[in-house]
Amino acid sequence: MENKDIIELTREVGRQLQREEVYIAYQAAKQAADDDKQLQELIEDFDKVRTDIAVETAKDEDDRDNEKIRSLNERMRKVYAKIMTNERMIGYNDAKDEFDALMARITAIIQQSSEGNDPDTADYAASCSGNCAACGGC
Repeated sequence: MENKDIIELTREVGRQLQREEVYIAYQAAKQAADDDKQLQELIEDFDKVRTDIAVETAKDEDDRDNEKIRSLNERMRKVYAKIMTNERMIGYNDAKDEFDALMARITAIIQQSSEGNDPDTADYAASCSGNCAACGGC
């Protein structure tokens, strides 16, 4: 098989991936989250507060306002909680988790096959021993 053949097969995998329900659901959930004005405002607020914290903590110790940092951290936690309880964010995270699991499985099969394992039995093992040498799935 020439390289162009394996590349075309890979492109076919990409086309098939885009037809999978999990991919379609992920894209729809992503679009719904992107279109949710309230959610996007919360994300912008979160990013601004995070930047403000970074700016304040980067100051010299004598110039740093620890009370302001504490207040900003509290605000960031509250905004984060609102983001994570937003219906569209929950849907996005659930869909992304499912899509990421599929991608991890695909990647593991390709990785293990490239290491000489049988492509018919290569698969993703969801558990992690902490020893990366024994796994191709992370």
